[in-house]
Amino acid sequence: MTSSTASGGLARFNALEEGAARAVLHDVCASRAWAERLLAARPYAGADDLYAESDAATADLTTADLTEAMAGHPPIGRPKPGDPTSSREQRGMAGASAELKEEMLELNLAYQERFGHVFLICATGRTGEQMRDAVRERLGNTAEREREIVRVELGKINRIRLATFVRDEPPGTEGG
Repeated sequence: MTSSTASGGLARFNALEEGAARAVLHDVCASRAWAERLLAARPYAGADDLYAESDAATADLTTADLTEAMAGHPPIGRPKPGDPTSSREQRGMAGASAELKEEMLELNLAYQERFGHVFLICATGRTGEQMRDAVRERLGNTAEREREIVRVELGKINRIRLATFVRDEPPGTEGG
């Protein structure tokens, strides 16, 4: 792979010094193993190559790596203050009723008590009610089943975040 065919944000990512690239990847996913694998595969010829490497790295995460990745995600309904990414991703909860927000808080706590980690879902494009229904349903899963669902959801989140970063617009000019 060469960076000569990459353009825009992907070319900028390919050209970043390793520490800066690691910081960008950490903003996408808190798993060090995932970030190191993506760093090692640079430069990327195209965004599809980056996404494929992300998918493969996510599929190979250990239980400890998944736990580390989930630690970087705030609970649904409580985006990190000052973090536009989590606020944008959780937009479906922004206009939720006080009752729905309270129910999500209770469901998040029940989920965390049952599984030992934050409820992780690709919230982009989902309503508060859809997220509530998903956590209700997933509370009945086994730990093993839930870990695999988390892996799939994490992969979706990572792809969306990578796509946002590798757009052709310089950072800070993206719309939305």
